[in-house]
Amino acid sequence: MTYAAGRHFLQIPGPTNVPDVVLRAMSAATIDHRGPEFQELATRLLRDIKPVFGTTNPVVIYPATGTGAWEAALTNTLSPGDTVLAFETGHFATLWQEMARGLGLHVEFVPGDWRRGADPEVVADRLAADTAHRIKAVCVVHNETSTGVSSRIPEIRAAIDAAGHPALLLVDTISSLGSIDYRHDEWGVDVTVAGSQKGLMLPPGMSFNAISDKALDAAKTASLPKIFWDWGPMLTANERGFFPYTPNTNLMYGLREALRLLYDEGLENVFARHARHAAATRAAVRGWGLEVLCQDEREHSGALTAVLMPEGIDADKVRAIILDRFDLSLGAGLGKLAGKIFRIGHLGAFNDLTLAGTLAGVQMGLTLAGAPADPRGLQDALELLQND
Repeated sequence: MTYAAGRHFLQIPGPTNVPDVVLRAMSAATIDHRGPEFQELATRLLRDIKPVFGTTNPVVIYPATGTGAWEAALTNTLSPGDTVLAFETGHFATLWQEMARGLGLHVEFVPGDWRRGADPEVVADRLAADTAHRIKAVCVVHNETSTGVSSRIPEIRAAIDAAGHPALLLVDTISSLGSIDYRHDEWGVDVTVAGSQKGLMLPPGMSFNAISDKALDAAKTASLPKIFWDWGPMLTANERGFFPYTPNTNLMYGLREALRLLYDEGLENVFARHARHAAATRAAVRGWGLEVLCQDEREHSGALTAVLMPEGIDADKVRAIILDRFDLSLGAGLGKLAGKIFRIGHLGAFNDLTLAGTLAGVQMGLTLAGAPADPRGLQDALELLQND
C-alpha cells in the first residue's frame, strides 16, 4: 500500500474512531489486577458505567467482544430446550438466533425483510397465543448494525406487558449504546448486551451485560452450561472491586476516559448530536437520488445509514473506489445485502466537519462509479448542519 497523506476516514459503523485522550489513557502502565489501585479503578468503573445503560442494577464487564455478551445473556437466564422469540431484522439478529439454536434452545424466528425493526404487534400476538408460557425470552437487536434500522424497545416492552407474559426481554445494544437513547430500567429490559467498539469509542475487546432483578432471579435456575460467562462469580468478585479472572486492565483505563467524555457532553446532547448527523446523512442520500434502506420513519438509526444501490450497480465496487481515491472506509453489505448496500457510520467521536468530509467523499465516489449522485445531496446535508 502506498502512503496516503492526511488522516484515514474510518466511517464504518464500528469499530469507530478512538479519541486521542482514550488512546493515551490506554497507554498507561499495566497495574496489578489484584492490588488496591486496580480495586479503586474497578469499583469506580462498575458504578460509573451504569448511567450510560440507564440502570441502577449491576453491569457485568467481560474481556470479550459483543458476541460473548450475547452468549452470556442466553446462558445465564435459560435452560436447554427453552423457547425464545427472535426477529429477523438483519445479519446480527440472525447470528444471535443461530447462537441460541447452537446452545440447545428452541427459536421461534419471525422472518423479516431487513428493512424494518421487530414488530411490537407480532410480539403481542405471539405472546398472547402462548398461554402455556413456553416462550422464556424475547430477543431483540435494538440497532441492527447491518441495516441501520432501530427497533422500538419501549413498544415491545409494552406488548409483553399487555399480554401478561413472563418472558424475559433481552436486548442487543452493541451499536446503539452511547449513541442512541436507551433506558434499561425505564424500558423494563432484563438483559442489555453491549460492546466497547462503537458508541463507547474504544477498541474491540470489552463487552457488557446490564442485568435486571428478574434476570438475576432467572439465573438461579438457568442450567445452560457456562463457566467463563457465569454471572455468579463475576458479581461476587465485583462486590469487592475485583474480577474472577484477568480483566482487560488497559481497556478499563480507556473506558474511564470514554465515559468522562460522554458525561461531560451530557448523554442527551450525545443522542441529539447522533440524531442530527443521521438526519443530515439521510438528506444527502435522498438528495443524491438514492434510497435509504430503512423504510419506517420511526426506526431510522442515529448511528449509521444504509444506502441502497440501484439495480446493476455493485455497492462493493463503489466502496472500493471511495477507499482507493479518498481513503474513506465505508461498511459493506452483510449477508443477503452483500453488494446491494453500503453503510455510512456516523457514531462515536464524530462532528459536523467529519460528516461533511465523509459525505463529500461518498458523493465524489458515487460519481466516479457512475451511480446517481446529484450534487444537491451534499448541499442538502450542509444546509441542515449549518441551520439546525
